[in-house]
Amino acid sequence: MMKLLYATVLALAALPASAAALAAPTVLTVEGGAIEGTYADGVRVFKGVPFAAPPVGPLRWQAPQPVAPWAGIRPAKAFGPRAMQLPLFSDMVFRSPGIDEDCLYLNVWTPPVTSEKKLPVLVYFHGGGLAAGDGSEPRYDGAAMARQGIVALTVNYRLGVFGFLAHPELSGESAAHASGNYGLMDQAAALRWVQRNIAAFGGDPAQVTIAGESAGSYSVSAQMVNRQARGLFARAIGESGSVLGLQPPSLAEAEQQGAAFATAAGAASLAELRALPAAQLLEVAGRPGMPKWSIVTDGVVIDRAPLESYRRGLQARVPLLAGWNSQEMHAGALLGQAPATKESFAAALEKLYGEQAADAARAYDYDVLDAARDLASDRWIVYGTWKWIDLHRRVAPTYRYYFTRPRPGADGGAVHSGEIEYALGNLDGNKVYRWSDDDRRVAATMQAYFANFIRSGNPNGAGLAHWPTVDHPAPNVMRIDVTSAAFNPRDRARFEFHDRQHNELHD
Repeated sequence: MMKLLYATVLALAALPASAAALAAPTVLTVEGGAIEGTYADGVRVFKGVPFAAPPVGPLRWQAPQPVAPWAGIRPAKAFGPRAMQLPLFSDMVFRSPGIDEDCLYLNVWTPPVTSEKKLPVLVYFHGGGLAAGDGSEPRYDGAAMARQGIVALTVNYRLGVFGFLAHPELSGESAAHASGNYGLMDQAAALRWVQRNIAAFGGDPAQVTIAGESAGSYSVSAQMVNRQARGLFARAIGESGSVLGLQPPSLAEAEQQGAAFATAAGAASLAELRALPAAQLLEVAGRPGMPKWSIVTDGVVIDRAPLESYRRGLQARVPLLAGWNSQEMHAGALLGQAPATKESFAAALEKLYGEQAADAARAYDYDVLDAARDLASDRWIVYGTWKWIDLHRRVAPTYRYYFTRPRPGADGGAVHSGEIEYALGNLDGNKVYRWSDDDRRVAATMQAYFANFIRSGNPNGAGLAHWPTVDHPAPNVMRIDVTSAAFNPRDRARFEFHDRQHNELHD
């Protein structure tokens, strides 16, 4: 205790006298022991805080286990390792030291001064297709949200074959007779950690918002039907993606994939598979023809098809803010090298939909370039996001956005992931683009909407255009750009077409 007090005094002594009177400590006690963070960019930062035991050795492909206590004060001044992954996405910039199976760490940014009022909490899950990404990426940095009076966290979770492998022997050794979804279990474990520890950072465990983009948004929608996460959050934000856009394999199907992977890795048993070096498993998983590891309908974490859960209203009934960008996928993804003409679009529809091509043409009967872009986006990620919003609006307040601001110098609309820096207030963390005053105005607007929602479950606030819930009469979708306003997108026919396609395939 004296060491803790001494370290706190030293930290405060380094601040200006006026700040020291109000400054919160950089040494805190959490599960496992004491940690020491820093003051950086006007906020307190705690990096690389373990929320579960390293999932290595016999804990590989096991549910996350409690942190082992440590002695003394553990430094929390550097990001922990990121999860095992291949270099898949060129836009990812990491501040973590490298990849490692020992990856279950989170990062916390808090306001620099103490407050008698408990603060709202944001827990952000990174994107990357459940195969890549990291909580250290500058675009997810929590400092800007901390300056808004929010305790912000980013969370690492197991990815790819390490996070989502199912296998008959894994199911056999499990008390629940299931396997897979270890990455989702990691996220739920982090949320339980938040419930038990966030008060030490000034946060309110009753005011937790979970959020994420792309695979992070898929994760948010999955945690809303994960019984392990029930009651651990009060609000949810999804940016471009939901589990309703997937058809998660059954446990039996996923076990077959896992058994085939073990054979490809040269392992005749689970024990042999666990004994293989992590780098070797990653190499095998990256070979052509290997499965794309993802969420599994395992009967436990995901206890039934997510679409069924949402149709029955079984998800967490919390306020939801969700939406997508104007160019999640480009028209060329649908048309290939063909020019954007009515003839090339009709040919693409015929190839994709056959006898239903005429129905598709009616649903996308507008400018060919826009229609091709929208259809490519809808088929990939937009339809699933819309379906999430459309089903959830029946049980809780739901707000939908449409982000249209292109990055500086970009042609077309707002690309996939292009909203993250705006929403989280992190334009300056991305050095690739020359941000303009208009970009900063868009960022101020979007971050304000997000911060208001994190505080109250309602994005509206002073100085902002009114944002209705989606169950109000149109216009009720918030277009976010230099001038933001609610509008009526008139896009339901598109999504009802995909509903029919989805039902024919999966019902």
